[in-house]
Amino acid sequence: MYISSYQLKFMAKMQRILDQLQPERAAEAVCMPGTKAPRENVIVFTGSFNPPTNAHLAMLKQGQFYANAHLDMHMYTAISKHSVDKEGLERPLLLDRAILLNTLIKKRFPQVGMLLFNRGLYVDQAQGIRNAFPHVKRIIFLMGYDKIVQIFDPHYYEDRDAALDALFSLAEILVVPRGDAGERELQALLQRPENQRFARYVEIESFNPLYREVSATRIRQGGFEAGNDTTQEVRRFMRYTRAYAPLVKRCDGSEIDYYRERVEYLRAHIGHVS
Repeated sequence: MYISSYQLKFMAKMQRILDQLQPERAAEAVCMPGTKAPRENVIVFTGSFNPPTNAHLAMLKQGQFYANAHLDMHMYTAISKHSVDKEGLERPLLLDRAILLNTLIKKRFPQVGMLLFNRGLYVDQAQGIRNAFPHVKRIIFLMGYDKIVQIFDPHYYEDRDAALDALFSLAEILVVPRGDAGERELQALLQRPENQRFARYVEIESFNPLYREVSATRIRQGGFEAGNDTTQEVRRFMRYTRAYAPLVKRCDGSEIDYYRERVEYLRAHIGHVS
C-alpha cells in the first residue's frame, strides 16, 4: 500500500481538524480547508455520504439551482462527527469519507463549500453555524423525505415541540422527496395537527424520478455491481481502498481485510485516525 507524502500530510491535517470536533462540547461548525466562511444566506446539505451517490449529487445540483435563484445564497455540503441513527458506522473512516466528499465536490461543484459539524441534530448544526459564522443571516437545510420524517419524530427528543421551536428559530428546511414518498405524503405529514404550526418553515422541491431509487446502502452492499449509482471518483475509491468489499480468503482459509490494513497503515504514518 502506498499513499503519497502530500496526501498523508493532508490527511494528518484533516484528522487534527476532526479531532477538535468533540460532540460533548458546545455546537461547532468548521470549514473544510479551502472553503470560504459562510455569510449571508446558506443552504446546507448534511449527510453521512457513505458513499456519495448520483442521487446525492442530483440533490446538490437542485440545491445549487435554488441558491442561484436567490440573492446572496451559497451552497454547502456537510458531514457530522456524530450522525444520528448511524453512530455505528466504522467503514470507511470519517477521515476517508470527508476527504472523498471534498474531492468530489471540488471537481464537480467548485462553487460549493463544505462544512464539518461536531453534532448530528439539525438544531445543533444550525446553532454551530450561528456560533461560528456570525455573518450568516439565513440557514436552509436541504434533505430528503426520510430526514424530515426523522425531524418530526418525537423519538429523538425529550421535548419535541421545544426542540422544533429551537430549530425553526434558527433555520428552515428545503425537502426533496425521494423514493415512494412524494409531495402528497410530505403534505400529509405537515398537515398533522402536531406539525401544522411548523409547516411554514418547510419548502418542497420536486425530485427527478431517475434518482429516486438510488441508495448508498445498496452501493455498500452491492459493491462494484452497484457502481453505476455513483461516480467514477467514488468507484475508484472503492476499488483502491476496498472499504465496502468482503474479506479476501487465502488458500489456507485465512482472510485478509484490506481496508483494515489501510487503517493500520494510516495509523503508522499519521497516528490516530477516526
